[in-house]
Amino acid sequence: MPTNALRTPAKLFVVVALSFALTSCGTNTPVVCNVLPSSSSGTCTCGSGTTACPISPGPEFLYGINSGGEVQAFSIDHTSGALTALASASGPSMSLGVTAVNNQFLYVSDSSNAQLDGFSINQTTGALTPLASSPFSTGTISFPVGLASPAGSDRLYVADAGRVDAFTVDASGVPMALSTSPYPSGTNLFLAADPSGQFLYTAIDDPPGGIFAFTIDSTGELTAVSGSPFTIPGQTVSNSRPFSLVDTGSYVYAALSGANQIAAFSIVSGTGALVPVPGSPFSAGATPTMLVLAGSFLYALNDGTISGYSINSSNGVLTPLSASPFVIVGGSMTTDVFGQYLYVTGLTGVQAFSIDFTNGTLTLVAGSPFPGSAASAVTVVQIPPP
Repeated sequence: MPTNALRTPAKLFVVVALSFALTSCGTNTPVVCNVLPSSSSGTCTCGSGTTACPISPGPEFLYGINSGGEVQAFSIDHTSGALTALASASGPSMSLGVTAVNNQFLYVSDSSNAQLDGFSINQTTGALTPLASSPFSTGTISFPVGLASPAGSDRLYVADAGRVDAFTVDASGVPMALSTSPYPSGTNLFLAADPSGQFLYTAIDDPPGGIFAFTIDSTGELTAVSGSPFTIPGQTVSNSRPFSLVDTGSYVYAALSGANQIAAFSIVSGTGALVPVPGSPFSAGATPTMLVLAGSFLYALNDGTISGYSINSSNGVLTPLSASPFVIVGGSMTTDVFGQYLYVTGLTGVQAFSIDFTNGTLTLVAGSPFPGSAASAVTVVQIPPP
């Protein structure tokens, strides 16, 4: 039996999805401060964590989709990392895609019914209310899974069967397809929007596998970057499948589940083209399927463990943390937008870990695990301060 029994249903779903063309998951959308040390945004200058930000952050919420057809919601305590359960909302019975658009609306992919479920997010309480016209169809011969939205934009991108669907979200939360959508991209697995809002990357499962890159223009339209898809060095047909993607703004990382590795690329400034990082791909644990970024650290969710790495800011090289791998079983994971806490969903609820900013070590948060059903996809939404 696999070490991580929780992830067996999710993996079966992935296999079924691939017969239709793709699988994917959601992404996070930081809005107040970039989580990278000594970076800045239009709101404030930040170091690592909320204590380095000179203003009080707005409320922060975690959302996850379980197999019971619920979208679970939690509020996050900025000081302790503890979760408080909020009322859940009805959602699809199985989904691997969830994201928020401009922190106002939450969308969940429903592959079985070729549609997106949409919710408005209460800007104070985090409560979810189904949008009046939800669900939204993604068209015929459609299998939507992965979702992404550039931070602070009204754009929504969907990994679909051999293509990427592009939408503009209006003031009421209705996604309206761009006239030039969809965009051919091969068999999509995952989506990642660049923090700058200039580029979109998708994981391609078509042998020998690789990363497809698009530029995003001012209208949200996509244009394939010259050279796409970018191949992953050393891969074969049997292990080429890239899963989760992370875009740091300078580097793109992809979990290679079949090879037990992580591929790394540097982003060519101005063009979005990808160049393999020296030494890539890097070793990971068994069957890595999800990656998350927390400041200068990268974490990979494996079968029964989490691998942690420090990122060399000058060349993108990954170095395993001294305490890695961490013996943590989970089905999905995410971080708060400040990179202070790591949240891992599981059969016993949601485990929360504080992240040591100096060495990346994970420490269980008091009260963890927090009650909740096993979630197949999670994301965090942080409301801007008034």
